Amino acid sequence: MLIELPKHSEVFGSVKIHELQKVLKLESNKVIAPLIRGFSREELRDVFSRMAIVVPVKDERLHLLDGVMRSIPEDCTIVVVSNSRREEQDVFKLECDMISNFHKISKQNVAIVHQKDPGLSLAFQEVGYKCILDKNGVVRDGKGEGMVIGVLLAKMLGCDYVGFVDADNYIPCSVNEYVTIYAGVLSLSETPYSMVRLHWRYKPKVMEDRLYFRKWGRVSEITNKYINMLLSINTGFETLIVRTGNAGEHAMTMKLAEIMEFSTGYSIEPYQIIYLLEEFWDGNTRFKDALSSGISIYQVETINPHVHEEKGEGHIKDMLLASLSVIYHSKLANEDLREKIFEELRNHEVVKSKREIRKVTRLPPICDIDVNKFRSVFERYTETFVCLR
Repeated sequence: MLIELPKHSEVFGSVKIHELQKVLKLESNKVIAPLIRGFSREELRDVFSRMAIVVPVKDERLHLLDGVMRSIPEDCTIVVVSNSRREEQDVFKLECDMISNFHKISKQNVAIVHQKDPGLSLAFQEVGYKCILDKNGVVRDGKGEGMVIGVLLAKMLGCDYVGFVDADNYIPCSVNEYVTIYAGVLSLSETPYSMVRLHWRYKPKVMEDRLYFRKWGRVSEITNKYINMLLSINTGFETLIVRTGNAGEHAMTMKLAEIMEFSTGYSIEPYQIIYLLEEFWDGNTRFKDALSSGISIYQVETINPHVHEEKGEGHIKDMLLASLSVIYHSKLANEDLREKIFEELRNHEVVKSKREIRKVTRLPPICDIDVNKFRSVFERYTETFVCLR
């Protein structure tokens, strides 16, 4: 892969956000130059072998999940965290059968677990991470909860990097590009606390009888605007640096994943940025090594477009409310910004009053979890975990 190097970055406390980079070519030899970097297959394979790709899934069409898995580079470990239904039609069993067949053909390392696995619930209870459990002591529904499980499994499997891809991707080859970007960019970072977030070149949608290649998703454009406003009011300098506020496809070093807070619902991706800014802007953090090493956020524009299933206007409104609520309730926001966010949400007919802009549920970093104890309990009581290597 041949990729631009970032020409400009902006620093906010210990967080450095790099401007948008572009993929120039999907295939390349090793190239080291002032403005570009090319990665050979051998370089990338070395990083792939230390990377887990987490695929959260809930009742997606099987052929979509199958296409995503087939597109992940063979040296990566795949971790599927499913929250699919198990009653009436057992979708989870169908997923397991498909994954088993995939492994027989590819011999790729792959693990799958169901989010409601009693072994998971008991392990979380035993290590004191009860915030992820519902009132019945079972892991809650939610993508954020699935991502936390995925990070823990990746850590248990000894991976140095963890990336995330959605299961509802209609262009499987784009997933291969995503993961290749993860590996290349993370290997360049000068700090062990790094993240790469993807900006899709186009997000096509069907309009009448043809595809319209829209540059921005509707929610992404608005989320980016308000994160940049948050940065601007705290520095006194206007910025447009953030372009990946709702980047579902992203990856990070395990060192960063261990100290990352996750949120629930559709707020996950923007909350990652807000959390890092709040935690590392003024130096008042318990993560002193990350504070001194610095945190790098890379943003990369893909060549492939992103096509996924349209889920309706209600889905758009839910995403918008969740995304802007994390900015609205940030300790870095002022009243003027909160008023602007409220007006934005009201104009889009998402809320009628400020009381509807609720704080999101947060899941604390996993760094305090005793992984050996978690593994011992989980492996003893699991009913759904399968690891094919």
